[in-house]
Amino acid sequence: MRVIAGSARGTRLVTLPEMTTRPTVDRVKENLFNMIQHRIQGKVVLDLFSGSGGLCIESLSRGAREAHFVEKNPKCIPYIEENLKKTRLTDKATLYNENYENFLIKAKRRLMKFDIIFLDPPHKQGMGLDALEKIREFDLLSPEGIIVVEHHPEEDYPDFFAGFERWKQRKYGKTTLTFYQAKE
Repeated sequence: MRVIAGSARGTRLVTLPEMTTRPTVDRVKENLFNMIQHRIQGKVVLDLFSGSGGLCIESLSRGAREAHFVEKNPKCIPYIEENLKKTRLTDKATLYNENYENFLIKAKRRLMKFDIIFLDPPHKQGMGLDALEKIREFDLLSPEGIIVVEHHPEEDYPDFFAGFERWKQRKYGKTTLTFYQAKE
């Protein structure tokens, strides 16, 4: 896995050797960022299931102002920290070692807003839909913001859900990307 574009282009990222995480493969990540490139510059990014941190690091490399990495697995934290050091992006990153539910509650209390939210939860456990509901309930997405959900193709992410509207969906083998924005 590597950083595809921007200030850290070509940097190889380290990942947890165990199969407890599923890093976004370069082909999917490249297509994803081609679709949202015009929305990244100067934005605040959140990844609720960070793994090795690849999506937020790619965003920072491409000009995001700040990124928030949320990962409950303590084994992943040193990998995210190492990747941030390798890419020289540590000063723009905040790392949270907690589950997505606790983070979302704290974000609500702090009145935080995010322009891009990445969700790549464990497949077929309902966490992605639950996170979408909480993001809407807690009003955490900025008015022009987007949510990108990476999920298994058999999981159903409907056209409209929790006040969000699906505006794009792409399938890449065993991975589907679903894009949401606030329904107007």
